[in-house]
Amino acid sequence: MAASVLLMSMSVDGYIAGPNDAPGNPGGDGFMRLHEWYKTADGDFGRPDGPAADIWDELNATGAVLVGRRTAEQVDWYGGDHHGVPIFVLSRQPAPEAAQKYETVTFVSDVESAMAQAKAAAGDKDVLVHGAYTAQKALEAGVLDELQIDQVPVLFGHGMRLFDVLPNQIELEVARVIDTPAATHIRYRVRH
Repeated sequence: MAASVLLMSMSVDGYIAGPNDAPGNPGGDGFMRLHEWYKTADGDFGRPDGPAADIWDELNATGAVLVGRRTAEQVDWYGGDHHGVPIFVLSRQPAPEAAQKYETVTFVSDVESAMAQAKAAAGDKDVLVHGAYTAQKALEAGVLDELQIDQVPVLFGHGMRLFDVLPNQIELEVARVIDTPAATHIRYRVRH
């Protein structure tokens, strides 16, 4: 059965975005530091060398994306193409004109329905989940199966935290750990 998997790079102190996170500055100041583990031996962003390459491959093998409106808006709805799969945007508001031009982008107002549609579209592949708000809502609703947290050895001190608002304690179990000098990649299963 396909799983819904949050993929998120995070500082050791729990930040997924730096200060001044806004549409003109997606991810805020210092954001790219959280994604340096994506660098190749040539220093370009892409499939990393070594064991972290497995995470890159898993990301690109997913069958659908579920993302929050704010995240999608900041990256211009991925230009309608996130590795060639359908994109479901969690939003209580209708799609703006900028998003309507992308046939692969579907707006859904509640997380349960959004996840069900994303899983149906993904078939036997996983659903890639992006965005702090979406992750929080999916955890609250019990529809997020796994978390792939790529913990980067840096302390941001301020910005946006991933799990600032959760309604209750959520138990996880460690499914895999890949330790590299650039990040410790921990995959958790959510205990439902």
